[in-house]
Amino acid sequence: MNPILKEFPEMIETERLYIRPCKPGDGKAVHDAIIHSKEELRQWLPFANHDSTEDETEINIRKAFARFIEREDIRLHIYRKEGDVFIGSTGLHRIDWDLPKFEIGYWADARYSNKGYISEATQALTTFAFDFYGAKRVEIRCDPDNINSRRIPEKLGFTLEGILRKSSLSADGHRLRDTCVFAKIPE
Repeated sequence: MNPILKEFPEMIETERLYIRPCKPGDGKAVHDAIIHSKEELRQWLPFANHDSTEDETEINIRKAFARFIEREDIRLHIYRKEGDVFIGSTGLHRIDWDLPKFEIGYWADARYSNKGYISEATQALTTFAFDFYGAKRVEIRCDPDNINSRRIPEKLGFTLEGILRKSSLSADGHRLRDTCVFAKIPE
């Protein structure tokens, strides 16, 4: 089946959150979250090392929405049900529909960090990938030094399959960094 024909629900719900595809109009909330989280994110994520305008953030979201429509990449936004507050971003990336295999990425607005929201969203998205899309493999990749990010797959029962040495550039583009590869396969 052509991936563009694969369905995706309006949202995925957890006890405290709902997770939905990014869509046009999300730029203001995402830009605000990035501004408030820049110091925490810049060490790990390249986009946080650039001072983007709200319009540039909106353009990025609209491009991601186009990739979502084509099912090339599934960027999702996380909202706290209470107050309908944007918490952060996650998604199913580096998709291999033939297997199927997905990589989950995530980041949180620093104002909502360390409250278990990203773990809750990641657990829901992992379950969704296995149950809805029949995933044979779900991966999470992170810098070994990013302790907060690394705790999530460890907490959720992912297996650390290895550390790729000098496998990518740091977020600021100035040095090589290692990458932890965590994975989960169906029970």
